[in-house]
Amino acid sequence: MTNKYKVSEFAKDFAMTSKEITAIIKDLTGEEKKSAAVLAESEIALLFDFITKKNSVKSFEEYFATGEESRAAAAKRRKEERDKKLADQLAILEQLKAAAEAAQRGEETPAQEKKPAQEKKPAGKTAAKKVKTDDTAKAAEAPKETKKPEKKAAAKKTEKKAVEEEAPYDGPLVAPPKKEKKPGVAPNRGPAQLRHVDTRVSNVNIDKYNEKYETIAPANTMRDNFTRKQKIKQKSQDYRRPQGAKRETEADKLRRMQLERIKKTPITVTVGEEITVGELAAALKKTAAEVIKELMKLGMMASVNQVIDYDTAEIVVTEMGAKIQKAVVVTIEEQIMDITEDKEEDLKPRSPVVVVMGHVDHGKTSLLDAIRNTAVTDTEAGGITQHIGAYRVKCKGEDITFLDTPGHAAFTAMRQRGAMATDIAILVVAADDGIMPQTIEAINHAKAANVQIIVAINKMDKPDANPDRILQQLTEHSLVPEEWGGDVICVPVSAKTHEGIDKLLESVLLVAEMLELKANPDRKAKGVVIEARLDKGRGPVATLLVQNGTLNSGDIIVAGTSVGRVRMMTDENGKQVKSAGPSVPVEITGLAETPAAGDSFDAVSDERLARELVEQRKDKAKKELFEAKEKVTLDNLFSHIGEGDLKQLNIIVKADVQGSVEAVKSSLEKLSNEEVKVVAIHGGVGAINESDVMLAQTSGAIIVGFNVRPDSVAKAAAERDGVDIRTYRVIYDCIEEIEAAMKGMLAPKFRESILGTVEVRDTYKISNVGTIAGCYVTNGKVTRACQIRVIRDGIVIAEDAISSLRRFKDDVKEVAQGYECGIGLDKFADIKLGDQFEAFIMEEYAD
Repeated sequence: MTNKYKVSEFAKDFAMTSKEITAIIKDLTGEEKKSAAVLAESEIALLFDFITKKNSVKSFEEYFATGEESRAAAAKRRKEERDKKLADQLAILEQLKAAAEAAQRGEETPAQEKKPAQEKKPAGKTAAKKVKTDDTAKAAEAPKETKKPEKKAAAKKTEKKAVEEEAPYDGPLVAPPKKEKKPGVAPNRGPAQLRHVDTRVSNVNIDKYNEKYETIAPANTMRDNFTRKQKIKQKSQDYRRPQGAKRETEADKLRRMQLERIKKTPITVTVGEEITVGELAAALKKTAAEVIKELMKLGMMASVNQVIDYDTAEIVVTEMGAKIQKAVVVTIEEQIMDITEDKEEDLKPRSPVVVVMGHVDHGKTSLLDAIRNTAVTDTEAGGITQHIGAYRVKCKGEDITFLDTPGHAAFTAMRQRGAMATDIAILVVAADDGIMPQTIEAINHAKAANVQIIVAINKMDKPDANPDRILQQLTEHSLVPEEWGGDVICVPVSAKTHEGIDKLLESVLLVAEMLELKANPDRKAKGVVIEARLDKGRGPVATLLVQNGTLNSGDIIVAGTSVGRVRMMTDENGKQVKSAGPSVPVEITGLAETPAAGDSFDAVSDERLARELVEQRKDKAKKELFEAKEKVTLDNLFSHIGEGDLKQLNIIVKADVQGSVEAVKSSLEKLSNEEVKVVAIHGGVGAINESDVMLAQTSGAIIVGFNVRPDSVAKAAAERDGVDIRTYRVIYDCIEEIEAAMKGMLAPKFRESILGTVEVRDTYKISNVGTIAGCYVTNGKVTRACQIRVIRDGIVIAEDAISSLRRFKDDVKEVAQGYECGIGLDKFADIKLGDQFEAFIMEEYAD
């Protein structure tokens, strides 16, 4: 509290005595207070609660109705008192009138006999003059201390004039009786004048006397003087309360609070997803302490700068009698990206995007090679497709975009991305091999992406080709061929002889026509990243597939966590192009860093906001990565302790393209088992450099390079620091070598090897040594380092180590079969005659 609030001030504000307040505080807190003591905030809150509960009413309507009745009764009482006073005054006037009439019947005044000329003057003027004279005498006799304001004197003068004009009588006047002198009062030095009162008039202004009476002795002032003592007000109280203001009673306070509650319109607060306690208090026009108090009621301990979510803020605002509405937040994506829906009249036909999927080495790339009439397979290591390629071919004047996906199990994510970005999937199945595991996986990916499937039965040129068996296997996976009454087109082809290629392309165009593929080329480009790599001369290079709109050279694009301006665009043949419409794959340069394969890209309008958006995405990714790490709690503490026994193989993966990095990382991490955990601590695109070697040195990792080589600086650093760098061209070799390295790291396994058996023929108890067994080696041998298993009646009694092994008085390392010896055990002493000792050791072995 900024202002000190004393006990006496509190009692005065609540029309109570200080003794009552101190008694209440003593009952509530047990602490005695004096009237000049300052109250704490907690004590004020307790007093407020106590007085409020004490004076609480069941119904405000009944309470205020009672107040109206009491005010009506008070008004009636005041009217009765006023009428009574009026009646008393009338009685006095009647008495005065009767006395005047009695005097008139006697003799006239000498003044009238001496001045008969005055009788001709108007009676009103004469009476007015004499009343004025009386008033002047009265003013002279009045005490000089009492001074009235000039305005009141002028008002009285006007009223006296009106009374004088109302008196038409011009007869004899009666002199008032002389007042007795009071002791101690000086006599009036002015000229003696008589006061004449005309009591014969019937019209008397009674209100003038009532008003004068109220002015002399007001009823409320008299009541206040009797009920309470007058106190000198402090200046601080004068500043707080205006002069002459009445003290607000508890009933008035409750009435005012209810009226404010009725008249007051609730505050509307606009809150976003999050807001701090201080900002919420400012919006509610409350103090932060009040908001924190409401949060404490909800069981939340919060500070002024703590952030609360919208749901919590909604509860607090509702409890405090205000309204809340959610703020409409315009994201950066909405500001710089075109997210409007396309109109039907703006859509135009586009070419289909076809993905070629199937099992490894079933001829996907060879089939695509036959379509493109190029030798793509020869450039791949081992004849296996290592990463995605995108191509366009013409058939009957129409373009078809093909995506080639790897068939190896390590490239599941790449196949899934290929299926999600396309319209039609060509499932390649070898006629001599049938449906294989990756074929089934490709079917599932195509179904999950809701992509139309066309089956290409390849290798029909081989003598052992059996297409009927393929059709039978397809039905087992809910793919019913058209020949069997289904809706799946099956085309026998041969990539080697180019048999059935034209029919396959016609089937693709037929399915595309049925799908009615359309897009709007007259808008900003939007699509997906097919592949990305780091080129030594050109920097980050990304293969993009435009799905909607048109991508132009010079456009600003955001792809995942990468942003840049399109510097150069080339098609699948390496020819530079200026723009790319829907369903067109292009290779671009100009990005700041390599995006991840599968990221969506958008052409944006503002480069500054685009970079801000990328930073937000990076921060979000870091936050998600941090939150993904399991925190240590009492529930998982034991498992974390158990993981301390695990051995970890750290790997740094570098590859030529981003898709291969992901594939190698996922394949190697799947090699983890219960004892060895494989962790890919870093993955990147490009050559192995010195920073990779430094990271491997500090973390004890192995560097795995896929289709990349270390530069000279990195090679020298690796030789100097003893870092192992392994480079591969085929993914099988990488997996096999890592598996071999892991087997060398597995925890050694032990098995029991029996050395011999010993019979106890006697026992000796030696002080300070214990029990010594006199033994005979019946089988094998006994060594000083072996373990002893004590067997009695075929039951194992104990297992212990040998503390001493002697022959006669000499310590020996070994005792062979047929010899006697003395054996002492470390802990077990209950050795009995006839026990059998079994000598064994634990030896390590490899699987």
